[in-house]
Amino acid sequence: MQMPERDSVYRYNADVYSSRPAEKPESLPSQGTSAKRPQINMTRTEAKSGSVFTIILVSALAAVLLGTVIYSLNRRNTMYSKVSALNSELNLTEAENVRLQSELESQMSAKNIEEYAENVLGMKKIDTSQIKYIEIQTDDVVNIPQQDESILGKVKGFFDRCVEYFRG
Repeated sequence: MQMPERDSVYRYNADVYSSRPAEKPESLPSQGTSAKRPQINMTRTEAKSGSVFTIILVSALAAVLLGTVIYSLNRRNTMYSKVSALNSELNLTEAENVRLQSELESQMSAKNIEEYAENVLGMKKIDTSQIKYIEIQTDDVVNIPQQDESILGKVKGFFDRCVEYFRG
């Protein structure tokens, strides 16, 4: 009995069970004389070299596509992590800004300014004895007499009046 090769393909002949009489395969010797036994045909098919190359090419293409998908998902997750870290840093910075604004407002109160003026600058509140009032008379009008013009001023005034006369 001959051993089948590795690249051989076996198929089952279902014609034995049909109503038509089965053809006797040429490749197999008869195992028995019983007519009810199914017959198995063995045909040898070889893999084509082009199909192996196609399978390798498609597999490589699938691996490349899978790699690009994994790489893009990794990049997306990295960017999401960076955005999350920057958002948390932004929240901390905004909280620090609110704290500093409230501290600034508390330092700008009138009481704090008064304490700073007294303690640091050495200023004191004024006493009522230090206040002096000055009375101003609003009814008085100051008149400034006109001064006599020089000869050049009189000549200039004459020319100005002439120009106004001719302009209309």
